[in-house]
Parts: sequence; C-alpha cells; structure tokens
Amino acid sequence: MTFPVVGMVGGGQLARMTHEAGIPLGIRFKLLSDTPQDSAAQVVNEVVVGDYRDLETLRAFARGCDVITFDHEHVPTEHLRALEADGIPVRPGPGALVHAQDKGVMRAKLAEIGAPCPRHRIVADPADVAAFAAELERGGHEVPSGGAGGGRRADGFPVVLKTVRGGYDGKGVWVVRSEAEAAEPFRAGVPVLAEEKVDFVRELAANIVRSPHGQAVAYPVVESIQVDGVCDTVIAPAPELDERLAGEAQQLALRIASELGVVGHLAVELFETADGRILVNELAMRPHNSGHWTQDGAITSQFANHVRAVLDLPLGDPRPRAPWTVMCNVLGGDYPDMYQGYLHCMARDPQLKIHMYGKDVKPGRKVGHVNTYGDDLADVRERARHAADYLRGTITE
Repeated sequence: MTFPVVGMVGGGQLARMTHEAGIPLGIRFKLLSDTPQDSAAQVVNEVVVGDYRDLETLRAFARGCDVITFDHEHVPTEHLRALEADGIPVRPGPGALVHAQDKGVMRAKLAEIGAPCPRHRIVADPADVAAFAAELERGGHEVPSGGAGGGRRADGFPVVLKTVRGGYDGKGVWVVRSEAEAAEPFRAGVPVLAEEKVDFVRELAANIVRSPHGQAVAYPVVESIQVDGVCDTVIAPAPELDERLAGEAQQLALRIASELGVVGHLAVELFETADGRILVNELAMRPHNSGHWTQDGAITSQFANHVRAVLDLPLGDPRPRAPWTVMCNVLGGDYPDMYQGYLHCMARDPQLKIHMYGKDVKPGRKVGHVNTYGDDLADVRERARHAADYLRGTITE
C-alpha cells in the first residue's frame, strides 16, 4: 500500500478519535499505548504496548512510521529530538511542543512575542510566593508591552501556583490565599510558576490547525465552561462575543502557532476580562476538548485537520455547519450502564450525536461526550445538557 502510516504516541480518547478521522482517507495508524485496554488500543489495528518515556521503545515504535504525532504532551523533549535525528518527522516538533510541556518556557516565549498573559514568574518557595503577591499589590511585575495592559493593578493573594510540567484538568494547579497555603506545590520538587488570579468573566478557546508549509485554518472561538477544573460544556461560537475580540483571539492563536512553529492542532485557552481583553491561560498542541464540537458541528473536524496537517495535506474547511453547536462531556457517576440510556436519549433527540471512549465508568472520569446543534442556542444547550446528565444518571427522565 502507498498510504502513509501515522504513529500516534498515547492511547487515550484523542488518539481514538484521530484514528477515526483518518479511516475515510485510508490512513493507517500505529499506536504506542500504555495498556491494551486504553481507549484507542481497542480500535486501532496495530498496537505496541510500551513506555513512551523509554527512548529505545520510542525508536522501535517509530520504525515503519511516516510521521509521529501525539495525544498528550508528556514525551520527553530530548527523546523527540533523537527521533528527529534518526530522520523521523515529529509533528509538532520538540521545539514547539516544549511550550505545551513546560509552563515556564511557555510564559517566557509568550512574553517575548508580546502575547497578552496574566502577570507571572517562577517562584522558589512559599516566601517567594508572598514576595510575588506583594509585587502584585504594588502594581509591579508589569505585563509586557503589547500585552494585557501594563500598569493594571491586581490584589496580592489569592495567587495561582502551577507546577511547570505534568498538570492537566486542574491537576498541578493550586489557588493559595496565604504564604502558609503555598507549601504544597513545592513538595513535588519541580519548578513552580506563580500567576496572578485573573478576575475573568468567562473562559474562551481559540482552535487553529497549521501545516508544515504554513497553511493554517481557524475555527470559531468557543466558550469553555469548567466545573471543578474540568471542562464541562463548550458552546460554539462563544455567545455574544464581540466580533473584534473574536478576530483578535483567532489572530493571536495563528500568530502563536507561527512563532512557535506548531504543526497540527493548537488550542489556545483564554480568559476574557470584564474590560474586554483576552489573556492566554494555557496552550495544548494536540486535538483538544474545546474542539470536540467540530466532529459534528464543523465541515472539517479538528481531528481530520490534525491528520491532514501532520501529513502536510491541504487543510479542510473549518466553518460551522449550524449556527450553534454545544458539546457536553459525559462524566462517570454512580450509574455504570450508560448503554441503557441510549434508548431514551436517541428517542428524545434523533439529531443527538453520542461519542463514547470505551472507558470503565468511574466517578468524575471523562468517558464520552455529546454534541447537539441547531438554530436556537437555548434549545441546543438544553438538549446537550439533558443527554449528558441522563447518560451519567444525574437525571432519570
């Protein structure tokens, strides 16, 4: 066969859905998974079970692959450089991916290019956190020019602390209200980033996809609603978002992708402030939860465009199919037999799209998501919320 082989490192639901997007194109996938039971390992034909942190395992896996990509950002940067030295295309490359792996590196680069960010710095210990809070009270540690408005004052505590590597879905993040509360993040023995706690009105996400030859597409900016640090609902496009600010967010994401040399999907998580600004919160260089709505709500999904990008194929149209699309995550609860809920959900809403990940149901675990779309936002949102809650067992009628 002449069709390429995409090597996917990581066996989670993002790999599962990316593989699904490659099937119509005849693209073959090879998976490096932690266990045979992982979400993507259940559906991909060629699965290698191994440790992505071991260089020789990665090298053996990469043999026979035309390109390597990921469903997480945790592969050691030096291992990716070794694969590139072996002649294996890695997309996104280690020079870009490190900005999603290391929050300190990310903040330094964003400051260098003048991207708007919360005020921040690396801190050494709880006393240093208190000193950072004092700087905020005095209006020090200004945002770089061209950023979020230098000179804006902020309260000291509370302060947000983040381990620079390894955090996701609220893990590795603390909101501390005093020097005494700041001890916990330092116990892991890794660098800690301190940031001002932004008084934002909502969270947004700008999703773009970029190819090696520089072609890029931008999806509509979405609103991302978090519950206990985990994405709960995504509304596309973000309701009542000023057209100027939406364009600014898309242009910012495209500029970040270009400056960092990103290949593939990039999600730029943003804060929208009460005075009409946006600040960069996080970066993700892979398909992202805020882009799951595109499976059913866009002409070309984030997963299909990520496959196209890593293979350097022309990108597909990112425009929405309907005025509104809502994605709700399905979290595990005390009701493990979600399949029984299909009868009710599908009969109630024939347009409902259900996407399950093949995971065991555990309380609070992301086990799937639902997408709804239509002309009336209130109706679309209610349909998605009802289906997610019914599948979880939160509601029974």
